[in-house]
Amino acid sequence: MDLAADYVTIVAFILIGLALPAASLTAGRWLRPHKPTASKAITYESGVDPTGDSRVQFNVRYYLFALLFVIFDVETVFLYPWAVAYDDLRADVGLFILVEMLIFVLFLVIGLIYAWKKKVLEWT
Repeated sequence: MDLAADYVTIVAFILIGLALPAASLTAGRWLRPHKPTASKAITYESGVDPTGDSRVQFNVRYYLFALLFVIFDVETVFLYPWAVAYDDLRADVGLFILVEMLIFVLFLVIGLIYAWKKKVLEWT
């Protein structure tokens, strides 16, 4: 019986999660003014009429730098809860929890050293 109640709760959250965005988008569609004009159909570029090709080639280093940022940002997401719960976990599993996190950080440091050696972090 308790398992069925858990499933009902999950289904209720899923339905609410789907209903709220649908309701807000529908209400926005009904309430907003709809007066299409030719000037509203053009691309907005800081108040200036767009000229030329819209595709611009960016240096691949921007993407590599952004990817490194995301990797280390995700590392922070994993490290923070571990640091908060470290004292409680240490009492249960001993130093294993510390060694586990050091291995995780070691892999990321190896990746950073690899990126440094490949000169991904240099802008010139």
